[in-house]
Amino acid sequence: MLTSLDHHQLLVFWVQLLVLYAAARILGEVARRINLPSVVGQLCAGLLLGPSVFGVVWPGGFDWFLPGQPYAEQQSAMLLSVSWFSAAFLLVVAGFETDLDLIRRLGRAAALVTVGSLAVPFAGGVVAGWLMPDSFYGQIDGTSPSRLVFTLFIAVSVAVSALAVVAKILGDLGLMRRDVGQITIAVGMANDVIGWIILGVIAGLAASGELSAIDIGFTIIGLGLFLVGALTFGQRGVDMALRYVRRDGRNLQGALTVTLATMLVFGVITQGLGVEAVLGSFVAGVILAKSRYQQIESQHLIEDLTAVLFAPLFFATAGLRLDLSLLQGSALAWALVLLFVAVVFKFFGSWAGARWAGLTSREGFVLGAGLNARGALEIIIATVGLSLGVFNQTSFTIIVMIPLVTSLLASIGLRVFSKDLEGSVAERERLAREEALSRNLLIRNSRILLPSASDTNSIVAAQIVHFAWPEELAATVMAVSKNGGGPDMTVLENVLYGRELDVATLDHVDVVDEAKQIVAQSKLGYGVIAVGAVAEPGRGTFVSPLVDELLKTSDLPVVIVRTARNLPGALPGIFAQALVPVVASPSSRAAQELAANLSGRLGTRLTLSHVVYQPPDDRPDIGRRLLDRIRSGGTAVEVGAEPTMVAGNERAELDVAERVLAQAHAHALEVSANADTEIRFANRPAVEIVSQAVEIDADLIVLGARLRRLDDGRPSLGPNVEYVLEHASQTVVAVVTPDGRPD
Repeated sequence: MLTSLDHHQLLVFWVQLLVLYAAARILGEVARRINLPSVVGQLCAGLLLGPSVFGVVWPGGFDWFLPGQPYAEQQSAMLLSVSWFSAAFLLVVAGFETDLDLIRRLGRAAALVTVGSLAVPFAGGVVAGWLMPDSFYGQIDGTSPSRLVFTLFIAVSVAVSALAVVAKILGDLGLMRRDVGQITIAVGMANDVIGWIILGVIAGLAASGELSAIDIGFTIIGLGLFLVGALTFGQRGVDMALRYVRRDGRNLQGALTVTLATMLVFGVITQGLGVEAVLGSFVAGVILAKSRYQQIESQHLIEDLTAVLFAPLFFATAGLRLDLSLLQGSALAWALVLLFVAVVFKFFGSWAGARWAGLTSREGFVLGAGLNARGALEIIIATVGLSLGVFNQTSFTIIVMIPLVTSLLASIGLRVFSKDLEGSVAERERLAREEALSRNLLIRNSRILLPSASDTNSIVAAQIVHFAWPEELAATVMAVSKNGGGPDMTVLENVLYGRELDVATLDHVDVVDEAKQIVAQSKLGYGVIAVGAVAEPGRGTFVSPLVDELLKTSDLPVVIVRTARNLPGALPGIFAQALVPVVASPSSRAAQELAANLSGRLGTRLTLSHVVYQPPDDRPDIGRRLLDRIRSGGTAVEVGAEPTMVAGNERAELDVAERVLAQAHAHALEVSANADTEIRFANRPAVEIVSQAVEIDADLIVLGARLRRLDDGRPSLGPNVEYVLEHASQTVVAVVTPDGRPD
């Protein structure tokens, strides 16, 4: 039955939240400004508001802020409930950033570091715990606990790491996506899992006086089944739920509902298994991030909310538990001994495991520093030990002090050892790809949708996509019925070989229904639609009947591929030379991304061309002479017998052209593309583009188009793009961005 709280209790609770949050945010910002992770300031906020400082400076105010009996139990329960809820969000966010495929590739290193990081400090903790005097023991039913139980509590408390704290520090320092960061997360997860199991074992031993093999087996087997089930049936269930809420397009509230429900369900399961709910929250974050139907906006919202609200509350509450006034005399000496064991043995064990796995000493130092961070688990171990009577208040304070100091040392050590850490060549290449993807407008980390009738245009569209998009991005082919029969997917599967591929066959329906089905599918987490056009549009069509319908209704970018006319074979040879018309628009930037990635993969030579509009003139070479004159530093151009001064607007147009081409060329170099630049002058840019493609012997034209829908619903790509699609003999790729997309 729920028990009502009186007005005073509620007032104290809200004041606690306000003061903790304000102090954590302020000190977290101070820490960030002095180049420390914000978690350090947030932990210090709790320390300042706890008995060590606030309780000494203003005892009366402290007794009101953290009251004793008869309100202590209820007030503590409310505050700690908020802390646990905040920890669940921290672990969900850590799960978002965890890449299981990357960890699998780094599995040997993660396993060996786990062994070293746990075994070495655990052994040191056993020795230290065994030597500690009885004055640190609590009381179990009026008698002191056995030395074995006390020693095991001490050993596990100095051995394990805190996944939530490690993840927060790594995130603050921008190390989450580094190889060493992912190994640290994997090892931190293993530390948490093993720590919970050991805690369950020794807590049972303390409570009953004997080990229960049945309870231990139940926990281990249950946890294993949970992890397997979460990665299989759980993943499918999450996919189904996220797909359902996206059936009508982006649905932020639906995605948040699924995310929070998954976090709570997984938390309930792990709590029921005897392993704390926060581990279930972490697994939930991993599963949600792996789903193809996840909406990235919901992840960003939870990440922002956690950074702004839940992380400060969690770490400030953890700092409240520390009472430094108890650390005097022998208590202080033993506190320093345990701190030494926790820091040095953990660092050495992690470093030794890293070196055993073949990592560099620098990477071993980063792992040793990162895994030294402690937090919720150590505090829980101390709390369980105190509640069972294994620890007294002094030993409890020593154990709670360790996470605060080690987290501070870990944040400083990580910053020092990770500075200018280059990593392997493969890691640097991966990080560069991820950075480029994060800045891209078109080629981003999202699935690709390929409507296909298995004709030449569809096959070439698949070729373009396969070589322009990273291979780790999955694709879905929606097989469009043709003449009542399903298309042969063999060629497309060969073209897309090595890429995760789903195939869905559309029923034999009219083109409007086919377009509706494709658009409905596109709302389920895709980033682009790539489709082949017909070489010769029929009467009453713009590109082709299906493409026209897609352009009318799709909110995603559409890559239209129209193959070269009179193609000698079923497929084109490798594209050797591509013309990329460049202007200062988002759609042109999207086309540049596609062309540059294609060049980086295939070696295609790119000509990045900007056509400056030149009014009709009897002297067709004036533009070229003007450009040459300006580049040579002159201010006038000789035309016939009379000098013509360079007008200000002409110079401005050339400045714009050169800046646009410079940006395009710089982007091409980022992805190792081969590119030249050229400025042209013409009063009909589309005609000039077609002519230039012939002059440079291009076999591919890639250009961007901003889609506009006319009042009658018909799509329009603008006269220049439409002219090139109609008149160019080369393969043409038009990257169409919908009207109204943000620049």
